[in-house]
Amino acid sequence: MNKGLIGAVVGVTVAVAGWFWVQSRTAGEPLPASISNATSNAPGAPMAQVVVPTGFSSQVQQGETYFNAVCSACHGANAAGQDGIAPPLVHRIYEPSHHGDAAFVQAARNGVQAHHWRFGDMPPIEQRLADGELAAIIAYVRELQRANGIN
Repeated sequence: MNKGLIGAVVGVTVAVAGWFWVQSRTAGEPLPASISNATSNAPGAPMAQVVVPTGFSSQVQQGETYFNAVCSACHGANAAGQDGIAPPLVHRIYEPSHHGDAAFVQAARNGVQAHHWRFGDMPPIEQRLADGELAAIIAYVRELQRANGIN
């Protein structure tokens, strides 16, 4: 048998196995210990209870303002998600090692195809944000994540 064909088959097999492994580790994961599932399953209900730290830096305060103006309509107050609408961003799936800051920028600017949740695709946000505004939103989300044990 051709060595190139064998290599291709092995490569595809490893890639498929890796994809299934990643899906099994992230799909349906429970929320971190500091975040509990909301008790209501009503559409639009928060999906997580998020601990909100005090004493935000000025950049994080700006990020909170921008988030509330642009993102919270779907992702909920304090990025807790909304049942049936959009996922919580304060969730292990969005930890920096899995969804880096660039992934948030790409999602905001270009939209993103559904891949962890069953909410459907995220369209690009209509309001064009400057790089600094996006950086502030990301700083806000990361601060919420750290306060809830997601590093």
